[in-house]
Amino acid sequence: MADRIYLRHSTDKQTDARQRHALASLLAAGARSYEDPATSSRQLSLDRAGFTRLLHEAAVGDTIRIADAARLFRSVADILSLRPVLIRRGLHLRVESGLLSGIDLASDDSGTKMMVSVLAAVLEFQRDMISENTREGVAAAEASGKTLGRPSALDPDQTSAIVAAYREGTAVKALARQHQVAPKTIRRVLDAARARELPNQIYTHPNISDPEPDLPKPDQPVALDLPGLLADHLRGTGDEAVRCAIDTGRTIRRGQGHTVRVTAPLALHQAALEQSTELAASTASPAARKAHRVYAARVAAACP
Repeated sequence: MADRIYLRHSTDKQTDARQRHALASLLAAGARSYEDPATSSRQLSLDRAGFTRLLHEAAVGDTIRIADAARLFRSVADILSLRPVLIRRGLHLRVESGLLSGIDLASDDSGTKMMVSVLAAVLEFQRDMISENTREGVAAAEASGKTLGRPSALDPDQTSAIVAAYREGTAVKALARQHQVAPKTIRRVLDAARARELPNQIYTHPNISDPEPDLPKPDQPVALDLPGLLADHLRGTGDEAVRCAIDTGRTIRRGQGHTVRVTAPLALHQAALEQSTELAASTASPAARKAHRVYAARVAAACP
């Protein structure tokens, strides 16, 4: 008959130092220990990897030692499913400190069963109170204007610059490298500003009015930024009108890339988009497809 020690703590910010202190004499005697670090008490003990390994290695007559009952179970359902397994395997369960230190919690008698059920109910109530207090604390902090969670990796000026650069054709990964953050951080910034929505998605938003009254007429010159990849492509493949409009446009440098601000009627922008459709094909590079998609969104936004 051997002693087997079980240790558990709920989060990766906690340690099992207090439990090891309570079980120091057993650990010093060479008792084998099993751990479930950063494991929620809401997960039933029979579903935990460390405790399952303990059950597989334990022999009839072995005693499971825990520092306190809450390390193993915190709900009535947990202990009601655990006790029959311990009894069937001939194992004992003892708490090393407190009022329960002299009782075998796996004993198959009605008095122990009642006492353990009451204890589990108290522990479950305690767990629920901790969760409720946490939720109320978070709600109070939000109501008082406190910012919860990790501080933002980007300040408001950087956020504005990211949105503006993206709308001018800069790729997400390029923005991530420029600001030394993960691409998903850039996407969150863009989604918060609705910068990645298509024009028809923007127009149907309930807080945005119908844009038609402010849209230009088809023959009215419109200034749109043409991504550099499309401009370079159209200089060699576009018709004379498109090439002329690009040559008279204003080149804007953005890091290693550039855009060309072309002021021309919508019909010419539409022609330029149509003449660059091969850059939207699956055989084109990701950067070319991105550039075509950005320009298409700008043309669509300007069309009545």
